[in-house]
Amino acid sequence: MIQKRRSMPGKSMTISASGCPSPLLFPSIMLTIETNTPDDEITLPAREMQQLEDRKEEVRKELMAAAGDTSKQLKFIDEVQQLGVAYQFEKEIEEALQSIYDNYHVTNYMNQDLYHVSLQFRRLRQQGFNISCDIFNKYKGENGSFKESLLNDAWGLLGLYEAAHLRVWGEDLLDEALAFITTLLKSMVEHLEYPLAEKVTQVLYRPTRKRLERLEARPFMSVYQEEASHSNAFTKVCKVRFQPCAVTL
Repeated sequence: MIQKRRSMPGKSMTISASGCPSPLLFPSIMLTIETNTPDDEITLPAREMQQLEDRKEEVRKELMAAAGDTSKQLKFIDEVQQLGVAYQFEKEIEEALQSIYDNYHVTNYMNQDLYHVSLQFRRLRQQGFNISCDIFNKYKGENGSFKESLLNDAWGLLGLYEAAHLRVWGEDLLDEALAFITTLLKSMVEHLEYPLAEKVTQVLYRPTRKRLERLEARPFMSVYQEEASHSNAFTKVCKVRFQPCAVTL
């Protein structure tokens, strides 16, 4: 059995390949892994810690400033969650989503684009709110098929593709949407420009619903930084948790 010795600040522990502590049987075969604690537990110099707290406060202010714009607010929440730092803003996110849900039934969605309607559906349903998929009926024509105008809306298709992964049994509309959009996105991805093309590629490989946010934040970050609308405050907060692991054999 191969043994591993995990090193942590002030600690050293020998574990087996299964992850359980055990005596060191083969001292000549060892793997020492230096890991970092979560960014909110990292011991940083006082100046750097203050800078981190300042950036986090900037993120909170951006989220609060978007309170009057549901689309912008949802986009911020989605980005924070996919960047793997939502746990630092749980209270703000919960309050924002509750407010959006409370106004959900009095909001006029007829003039909103498919991407933002899909994003709202996905984020509210993922939070546990009861949201009907009937909201997507307006994107279907009289013949029951999705409108041809959607064929040129890559962002909208991407949003609906993501939303469809939160479907439940009996939601035929979302079953149909997933089959329809999967084929479309695969055929159009090579004709899209970066960073949208990379975003579509990542989502087709593994939809957001099936990701472990804190493990897959780095690929999202690499694309997010290239978007014109990216937040510098978001990226600076995230870079703290992307500390590299030093591995020695």
